[in-house]
Amino acid sequence: MAACNVEELLANAEREEAEKLKSISVQKELELEFDIGNLLACDKNRIESRDFRGQKKDAFLRSLARDNTQLLINEIWKQKSERVDEAIVIKLPDSVTPLPREKPPPKPRPPTKWEEFAKLKGIQNKKKTNLVWDESAKEWRRRWGFKRANDPTKDWLIEVPENADPNEDQFAKRVTAKKERVAKNEFNRLKNIARAQKVKVPGVGLTPTARQSKGDLGRAATVARTATASMGRFQDRLPKEKPPKNAGKKRKFGPLIGDFPTERQKQLELLKVMGGKKPKLDITKAVNKQMRAEDREEAAARHRKGAGGKGRKGKGKGKGGKGRGGKPGGGKPGGGKPGGGKPGGGKRGGKPGRH
Repeated sequence: MAACNVEELLANAEREEAEKLKSISVQKELELEFDIGNLLACDKNRIESRDFRGQKKDAFLRSLARDNTQLLINEIWKQKSERVDEAIVIKLPDSVTPLPREKPPPKPRPPTKWEEFAKLKGIQNKKKTNLVWDESAKEWRRRWGFKRANDPTKDWLIEVPENADPNEDQFAKRVTAKKERVAKNEFNRLKNIARAQKVKVPGVGLTPTARQSKGDLGRAATVARTATASMGRFQDRLPKEKPPKNAGKKRKFGPLIGDFPTERQKQLELLKVMGGKKPKLDITKAVNKQMRAEDREEAAARHRKGAGGKGRKGKGKGKGGKGRGGKPGGGKPGGGKPGGGKPGGGKRGGKPGRH
């Protein structure tokens, strides 16, 4: 029994090893059609329906996928190859099969202002190495980023320039200068994006438009007024200038310590609401909401009733009678044709109506 089991194990191991070490040569009745540009292989060989029955379906599909993939890889290795940075790269030919696209191909990124200037002046970027020698640490370090070589921010002593104020903090000045550089780079990046999207970017204040509205001018005046150290508190107002509508109100906070009765009452109300099974109902708010809804319904009903009474035959309020043909009186006393303009109605002499 044990010998039988050993033989079965050896047979299974040999079978698995044979599956792993299959030959790269695959025989097919009909050769596959390849489109190497799209990494596409079309297999037109006939597939028997009995291969999809029973438990052989998964094994058959794995074997078919393996053979076709092997043939596609063999065809790829027939193309020209070259070595780039310790890697073998194969240049694929142009695709043959046209594939539809859901969206148009992306347009190339427009050059930035610096790229246009460099192209005009013939300036070429020189590739720098990522590692440089750090004299203080006596080792090779990265040129940029964390733990970079010759990092000036790690200096514990900064020499004060001759023309600088001796009492000025040079460390704070260096931090401020770095923040300004970062902000300037970010602003230039946004300007490049806006220029690529053909969007006009304002320098300061309003976005340039053909005609600015009254609201735009008001917002610009508010921004200019509040652009002071006191947020416009001590700025003089014009004779007929109205206060800004969007002026925010300062929030008022209670004292952090000291008002213990108020804090205790708030905590008790919060616990009462959290512990109650039914939600708290504001009777006044509910009654006001119901009254407003009824008022809206009554107003809508009056509006519909008034709209239904209009457009009838025009009858004069006096003895002027109807106008010719009984046409609408245009909402004026006496009926008649629209736009009669005189009391008494008809085109031909009705008597003045009584008021």
